[in-house]
Amino acid sequence: MKKIAVVYWSGTGNTQMMAEAIALGAAVGEMEVSVLPVDQVSSLAFIDSDAIAIGCPAMGDEVLEESEMEPFISSLSEAAINKKPLVLFGSYDWGDGKWMQDWETRMCGYGALLVEQGLIIRNTPDETGLSKCWEIGKKLATVIS
Repeated sequence: MKKIAVVYWSGTGNTQMMAEAIALGAAVGEMEVSVLPVDQVSSLAFIDSDAIAIGCPAMGDEVLEESEMEPFISSLSEAAINKKPLVLFGSYDWGDGKWMQDWETRMCGYGALLVEQGLIIRNTPDETGLSKCWEIGKKLATVIS
């Protein structure tokens, strides 16, 4: 059975909604999908995963959340994500998505294989946004099936 890990940090619940919708889209066929807040997972969990989705909203001056998500991302080793399909996602309220562009570049530097551009949704995801999350989850599962 193929495994997909969906890890997220959410301050208002918006990114959590996105994570849950991505997991629903990814849960096709024989996929085992786990959805966990970042404070409940270690980078070692990624070693056993066949694909990964990581979500974090834009914070401050368009950066990752600094107390939990940033240390987690910094702890990732090449072994944990090297050559693994990856989806990045998050919500935002201001800016132009620079945090996502920076995050994509960083993760590619770690050896991850981006399935597509990071999915960003302004504020609370509506039905269209949740549908995009579902679709990106399905695409992530399709890449490893």
